[in-house]
Amino acid sequence: MSTLAIGLDRATVELRMYSREKEAVLFSFLFPVLLLTLFSVVFSGQFEDGEMTASWFFLPGMIAAGVLLTSFQTMALSVATERDDGSLKRLRSTPVPPASYFLGKVGLVAVTSLLQLVLLLVVASVLFDVPMPGTTGRWALFAAIFALGVFGGTVLGIAYSSLSTSRSIGAVVIGPMLILQFISGVYIGWDSIPDWLRQVAALFPLKWIAQGMRAVFYPDEMASLEMAGAWEPGRTMLVLGAWAVGGLVLCVTTFRWFKRGTV
Repeated sequence: MSTLAIGLDRATVELRMYSREKEAVLFSFLFPVLLLTLFSVVFSGQFEDGEMTASWFFLPGMIAAGVLLTSFQTMALSVATERDDGSLKRLRSTPVPPASYFLGKVGLVAVTSLLQLVLLLVVASVLFDVPMPGTTGRWALFAAIFALGVFGGTVLGIAYSSLSTSRSIGAVVIGPMLILQFISGVYIGWDSIPDWLRQVAALFPLKWIAQGMRAVFYPDEMASLEMAGAWEPGRTMLVLGAWAVGGLVLCVTTFRWFKRGTV
């Protein structure tokens, strides 16, 4: 079998294992959908006087958070666990090419991210009447940002898994991710965050994914609330592309099949 065919088989196996992990499904796949529903109901009264609804306001941030939860967080947690329990060591001793293993992970993230995205858009449009982008250009920008975010999150998550063991990787991943979600405009309006915290958030990809999604779903006049007073789609894709390339380099150079102290 070719490397690609084995990679597709690995993706099928990864999806089956992922679907059996209730915690992963709840806290990475369904979490943004549940939060969007909750925020849309709880904060609906604060948007009654304007054209924008609570669900419309929170949708870009939930999509951005979902991208990194299903890519970065899922990869960091699962790869660290597989390394420590010996799964990677056993897999390395089989004829399965290393490239097929990574293709399987990419397939897992691609499928779960797309399913989560579709679910978010259906909930937002059907249940809460959030308007969808009306131009081809906005959909093209949406696809580009989504693809860069998913790929970058996947390779960064695999690289990040080498920083800790399966016992502590949860805190090492979830803690920083939670902080980034608060300062990157996911749970709080971007214009309400102190400027120095926005500068910190701008160093990481989540802020740029969220900004790109706001450019897709928000009215053009809301661009004035951004740090630069504009959506900056070119700069957004450039930053996310740089993170994707840098993450790929880190992934290739730091990935380990065995946990520390073993051969």
